[in-house]
Amino acid sequence: MTKPPKHDQAPGASKGNEKQSTASAAFLGTDNPRYLRILAGLLARARSREDVDRIAGASNGPDAIAALRALGLPKPDYLACERTPCYDRDGQEVQRGIYWLTPAGRRRVHSWMRKRDAAKGGA
Repeated sequence: MTKPPKHDQAPGASKGNEKQSTASAAFLGTDNPRYLRILAGLLARARSREDVDRIAGASNGPDAIAALRALGLPKPDYLACERTPCYDRDGQEVQRGIYWLTPAGRRRVHSWMRKRDAAKGGA
């Protein structure tokens, strides 16, 4: 299992297995404001599930992550998640998800953004 970046570490800062994916060659993109906010947050750094909820403005971040994966950012090659131990308010150890865009995922998102911006400029 690849080691995730620390929660406050830049995405792509940890080294992982660089393998070829059988997923589609491009991120299909989105105009959903919720997904766009999440992508902007993930481009900045790794985010916990709770961060994704706050950024999205909804309480079902994992569902939004699943939708982004279906649009061309499948795990683990593009939009990864690592379950890391932490403690809840009752002192119980639980596993929390930390999401991050891999270097390949960041390239896919940036490529889509360039195409989207070029289409807007040419329209």
